[in-house]
Formats: sequence, C-alpha cells, structure tokens
Amino acid sequence: MRSDVRAGGTRRSAWAGPGGRRLAAGLALAFAGAGVAAQQASGSIGLPAGYKLVWADEFDGSGLPDPAKWAHDTFRNKDGWFNNEMQYYSAASAANAVRRDGVLVITARRETPRDAPDWGGQRYTSARLLTKGLADWTYGFFEVRARIACGKGTWPAIWMLGSQGDWPAGGELDIIEHIGHHPNRVFSSVHTAAGSGAKSVGGATRLPDVCSTFHNYQMHWTPQRVRFGIDGAVHAEYANPGQGKVSWPFDAPQFLILNIAVGGDLGGKVDNRIFPVRMEVDHVRVHQRAH
Repeated sequence: MRSDVRAGGTRRSAWAGPGGRRLAAGLALAFAGAGVAAQQASGSIGLPAGYKLVWADEFDGSGLPDPAKWAHDTFRNKDGWFNNEMQYYSAASAANAVRRDGVLVITARRETPRDAPDWGGQRYTSARLLTKGLADWTYGFFEVRARIACGKGTWPAIWMLGSQGDWPAGGELDIIEHIGHHPNRVFSSVHTAAGSGAKSVGGATRLPDVCSTFHNYQMHWTPQRVRFGIDGAVHAEYANPGQGKVSWPFDAPQFLILNIAVGGDLGGKVDNRIFPVRMEVDHVRVHQRAH
C-alpha cells in the first residue's frame, strides 16, 4: 500500500495523488483491523495451466542488479519521499542493493549521505528498484521468493504501479507489505480511484517467521480478479466490480517495485538499533497465459 507513484521517478513508496502524498495513516488502521475494507479470502494459488514464463530474474552472478532489468528510483530524494518516509534511495550502490550468492540483497542503513548532490537531509539510506521503462505486464501470475526485512520502523514492500497515469487512477497492486511494528503479520492490498490510501481494499495474514524464512509471495491477476497468496495459500482477493476504470484500472500495464522504506506514516517510529536491515530476494518470476 504505498501510494506514491509519480513516475517522473515513480512511486513507492507508492504513488501519491496530485498533492504528492498518499495518506498511508489509514493503512495503519486497516492493518490493525479497521479503516480498510478487507476482502480476506482462502483457497489455493499456483501457476495456472497454460501459462509460460515471460520474464524472470534469478539474481545469478554478483555485483549490482542487472541494469537491463532494474532501474534505481531516486527522483524524490531532494524533496523527500511520500508518506513522510525518512530514507534516501541510493543510485547503483552495492551498499544498498547487490547480487550475492544468487540472491538480491536490499539493505537499509543508518547513515547520512550529505555529500550526495540530491541529498534531502535524510539520515537513512536504502534502495528502491523498479522495472519501469524496462518491463511491464497486463495480467499474469507473479511470484517473488523473498525474506522480508524486519525491525521497528521498517516498511518493506513488493508491489506494482500503473505504467500510465497518476496514482491512484493508474492503480496499485501490493503483492506483499510488512510493518516492523507488527512483526508477525503481512498484508496485500489494491488501490484505485474508487478506494485508495485509508480506503484501499486488502487483507492481512499472520506469518510468524516472515523475518527469518524465505516465502513465495504470489499474485494471480486476470481480467476478472486479483488474488494474493503466500506459499500457495490465498489470503486476499479483489474482484472486478464491472464499474469501469474508477474501480478497475487493472486492464493496463503495471511495473514491479522492490524497496525498503524507513519510518513515515505507516513505518512509524524508528528504532536505530536495528540497522542495517536487509530484504533478500531469491527470484522474481512472471508467467502469462500462452496464446
């Protein structure tokens, strides 16, 4: 649930509205069980029959993320990121995003990059990687195997934003998010012009080992609905209400984002003793129906 998409850089933090902010405070309420209209769901989720792999990153090799697949989003560093977030997103720094032993490691650190020309006064660094301008998709089965970053004040996310249009009109699909102040829970959500920020739609689930174990975070997006799951079990879904783009902008391409935000309206008060904190990603795979 990040909403700050402004692709002059791009979001997500998430794309925000015209005012440049996304009103994430309501998400905190939703996470606690109020505020956001929950669409909890159950059942199984997995690679559908007839789908083929169309894009993937297994993070083989070493060094910086593959520039043919990932860009570094830095456009709001000088002015400050949405949702009152406190991080500076670095550009191509192995200290914040690097491939190591077949895993992408995104690291948030407590440090002050005052020598950077676009420094905006932040006291934390992190990375926000996105496929915008390199790859995007309409519909498909998405799987990201990851071990989520944890610690009070962290706000890691694996999510998607509309390649065209401002937030929330372009839509936002949050495959998984985690708040360090709620270490045993994760949540998925959908933002549209009909419901965004505090009025987004989503569902949360308990995941006690989210900080210590790799899990497969999954999303199956079709013209009829979006379903979110973990390790083959669905925990949230959003059905196309058939009311047009105001509530279903998801008939157009979206791009992927991986990031760790620090503090802000949803991340909350930061415990400086936690740093450095890491989100590790084993693979990202996109499958679509074969034609």
